[in-house]
Amino acid sequence: MSQQTEHILQQFKECIPILDVLTDENRQAIILLLAQHKSGLNVNTIADQINLSRPAISHHLKVLRQSGFVNFEKKSVENYYMLTIRKPIEQLKALIEAVEAQCTKS
Repeated sequence: MSQQTEHILQQFKECIPILDVLTDENRQAIILLLAQHKSGLNVNTIADQINLSRPAISHHLKVLRQSGFVNFEKKSVENYYMLTIRKPIEQLKALIEAVEAQCTKS
């Protein structure tokens, strides 16, 4: 196995958590909702917009936070969640570019 192939396989492994996060429809909905509100939303506001309980929303936000899709800022007694999607997107782009380069070699 070439060094390039090993590198691409490593990139795939690093992207598995990102891809796993994106397979859930509720997390997709939360990402899209947060994309519309740049200043962030709290759990109650997200729960009002998406038909899930507060604990379910909190769980999905935790998963999104761990994978680098969201971050939060404490304002008064509430946490406001906002997208911080740059790092996971960059990882996915790098994987796609590496696979594309490997597949288009003559």
